[in-house]
Amino acid sequence: MRQAAAKTKVIAVQELMTRDVKTCRPDDMLDVPARIMWDHDCGCIPVVDEDERVVGMITDRDICMATYTKGMALGALRVSNAMSSAVHACRPEDTVAVAERIMREHQVRRLPVVASDGPLVGILSINDLAREAVREHVPATREVSPEGITETLAAVCEPRVVRGPTAAA
Repeated sequence: MRQAAAKTKVIAVQELMTRDVKTCRPDDMLDVPARIMWDHDCGCIPVVDEDERVVGMITDRDICMATYTKGMALGALRVSNAMSSAVHACRPEDTVAVAERIMREHQVRRLPVVASDGPLVGILSINDLAREAVREHVPATREVSPEGITETLAAVCEPRVVRGPTAAA
């Protein structure tokens, strides 16, 4: 008698996402997201408008590079001057496989999770996926596998085209 193949457990993004997401506004000065990142041990936060819709993302690296390249202090630059306005997001009901595909395609470590009507409801990070891969105990039924996480991390870490001037050879 043939055994039926084990069925993969499909996991929705909402099962893994962080719900208590700290945010900032485009008009905030850069010291605001820097303080949030320090206080909450995170390296990236969504930038939202007055309706809690994601309009950008800002990382600790964005903050550092903006202050360095402009030669200005955190309190002298707005979030809008440093944030990335290219936002790649997923929905709470999307599967983890969909979220991983988006992360790979756009080389992002974190995805804002937005409701169908637009507002931010959470954030999913590569760290959330890695922790889930360790938690799942039946390899044949894993949707989040160590191999999949490795592939996603490798794609996210692939070098991008260098922006701006390069060092002289």
